[in-house]
Amino acid sequence: MTTLTAAHTGTPTARSQTSHQVRLAVGGMTCGACAARIEYRLNKLDGVSASVSFAAERASITAPSEVTVAQLVGVIEAIGYRAAPVTYDVTSEDLGLADGKSPKSLGRRLLISSLLFMPLCDLSLVFWLIPVTRFSGWQELLFAIAAPVVTYCAWPFHRAALRGARHGTYSMDTLVSLGITSAVGWSAYSVLALSTDTSGRSFGSFFSHQARGASYLDVAAGVTTFLLAGRFFEASTRRRTGDALRSLVSIGAKDVAIVDQVGNESRLGVGALVVGDLFVVRPGEAVATDGEVWSGSCSLDRSAMTGESRLVSVGPGDDVLGGSVVTDGRLVVRATKVGRDTQLAHMIRLVEEAQHEKAEVQRLADRISRVFVPSVVAAALLTLAGWLLAGGAAERAVNASLSVLIIACPCALGLATPTALLVASGAGARRGIFFKGYQGLEASRRVDTVVLDKTGTVTSGVMTVVGVESVDGVDPDRILASAAAVEQASEHLLARAITARAREQFGKIESVEDFVSVPGVGVRGCVGGLTVNVGQSRTRDHDHDLAVGHEPLDRRRLAWEALGCTTAAVSWNGQLVGVIAVSDTVRETSAAAVAALGALGLRCILLTGDNDAAARAVGEAVGCHEVVSGVLPADKVAFIRDLQAKGHVVAMVGDGVNDGPALATADLGIAVGSGTDVAINAADLIVVRDDLVAVATAIGLARRTIGTIRGNLAWAFAYNLAALPAAACGLLNPLIAGAAMVLSSTLVVWNSARLQRS
Repeated sequence: MTTLTAAHTGTPTARSQTSHQVRLAVGGMTCGACAARIEYRLNKLDGVSASVSFAAERASITAPSEVTVAQLVGVIEAIGYRAAPVTYDVTSEDLGLADGKSPKSLGRRLLISSLLFMPLCDLSLVFWLIPVTRFSGWQELLFAIAAPVVTYCAWPFHRAALRGARHGTYSMDTLVSLGITSAVGWSAYSVLALSTDTSGRSFGSFFSHQARGASYLDVAAGVTTFLLAGRFFEASTRRRTGDALRSLVSIGAKDVAIVDQVGNESRLGVGALVVGDLFVVRPGEAVATDGEVWSGSCSLDRSAMTGESRLVSVGPGDDVLGGSVVTDGRLVVRATKVGRDTQLAHMIRLVEEAQHEKAEVQRLADRISRVFVPSVVAAALLTLAGWLLAGGAAERAVNASLSVLIIACPCALGLATPTALLVASGAGARRGIFFKGYQGLEASRRVDTVVLDKTGTVTSGVMTVVGVESVDGVDPDRILASAAAVEQASEHLLARAITARAREQFGKIESVEDFVSVPGVGVRGCVGGLTVNVGQSRTRDHDHDLAVGHEPLDRRRLAWEALGCTTAAVSWNGQLVGVIAVSDTVRETSAAAVAALGALGLRCILLTGDNDAAARAVGEAVGCHEVVSGVLPADKVAFIRDLQAKGHVVAMVGDGVNDGPALATADLGIAVGSGTDVAINAADLIVVRDDLVAVATAIGLARRTIGTIRGNLAWAFAYNLAALPAAACGLLNPLIAGAAMVLSSTLVVWNSARLQRS
């Protein structure tokens, strides 16, 4: 099962008995090689396990308690990058602004570069094809047009390369800067040192004789323009896909009206809340933290948290999520979770952790990236030397070596997995779907069987009274009122359903005296002078017979139980007077969800601890292929293992504490609804909507994400393997090489961005 933190496989040393989790925002990374280098340096620290995501610009670190955050930041800064602890109010774009990486900054440089590159390219072509058009100072004109492009516009590449050189490191920007600088340098050399050839002809005739290859100003400008376009597209995509995380961060309340013991309100920062505090939420305000409604009722908009558009009615005793918005009414809420323990904070961490997860093939790509730059520089020098030693023209040698420098950048390789995970996690978050990492995604591709828990998953998990049947001459309302009076002292689900219905219908419940609860039988108490017994329809109390013997009642009870209802017999002073039926209602979307899962080629099995009649009624209602009832939590685990032993790849969908072991055992664990901490921690994929259709959506999105990642990696590996030999053999012009390299990275980012629309 996927752990919460995707990380390096190194293990802490024995001396580190405790560890802490650190998340850092990292600035200054320009490619996968940067992330690989930072990860490598961090993991060299004793006991430290780190994972660095270039796409998310984050470092996720598990470190011994004696290793401080300041030390970790220092390691990153020592190799030329910047870092700061993640506080959820610092975004990667904030760090990127100083590096000129924001879409706005890149867009400005791209605009200038594009406006100058086209006339530079056109003039170079005209001067080459039509020598008569050359005039005194035409070379200087080309340099004047190219200068802003190769300096100001290309400055992000040069700055990153210089910073790396200052710290003894390198990146893809090192190759880009070397390529641009080499092209400009050779062009300058052509103008200054080769202005005449051995026949004493002018530079113009020399330029013509050398078939234009002596000047690479248009190449330098073209590479700069293409790379800026690629970076701009990448930065824009990252910003859009990061909107889901930023929106999650922004929906949290900033302050809250806390109520003291005497009812006075004081407006304080949300950080002042502690578990147990009462706070007020008015129309239009967001619930400050996870809690339970203490008083009041309202319609709640949970769309920011769960992605569902319908409003939810809540009242006393109902749980509410921080970040939900009250649309009408006024609530007093008792805080049950605060700070990092809230579901909002948990969901934010899940989004970030998913973006750090790496497939083994991506780890290989990172290792390749770390050694790729020096290898490419060496290959470019060998290409230059090889051409010269083979008697090739200097310009052909420069042409081939420049092509190697430019086309070799494995940016696409470094972007293949993280961009897809970044986009998928953002697209999922907008739908209330949260991935924990790559292993769960990979499992989704192979799943062929989905096991569904019944209560709280396929059904609402809330028992409601569906009918009251009485003997002749007795008012059914009186039976319900007396039963509720006794049941109000019980915590049983059936008791809650009866008391909730009575409060809704009558507004007030009578008091009870001499209350007695008999486990496995029912409850008894004195209400208005009557001894009222409420219990199972086929049990016998040591004082009173609760067995249904009245024929019309018995027929009605059997009919209800055949529909999956639970029934309770009510007697007054030992005389049977009626039967109450309660049922856990099937969610409106469950049947559509099972159909959607079936359309994905998945076999659906309903697995529940409930009785067979209730289980089969629900199974038939939603269209499950198989129903297994009367199972304990341990039996659920055994059932899933049996399916796996038969060769099936199993996804388990559940929401309760008793589902935790089964979720952990399954190949893919999916927790639905607000769930419990046990279910959420055991699951690989979390759907916070009370809508089973989202499970089918989640599996579909997971499968498309895996397909996208595999396609990205296949393209990136194939591109680099094929392009390098072609460049070294002189088959690619540097300008074409630059465009091809940018196209490769752009295709990877574009392919990943398509997940936003899925």
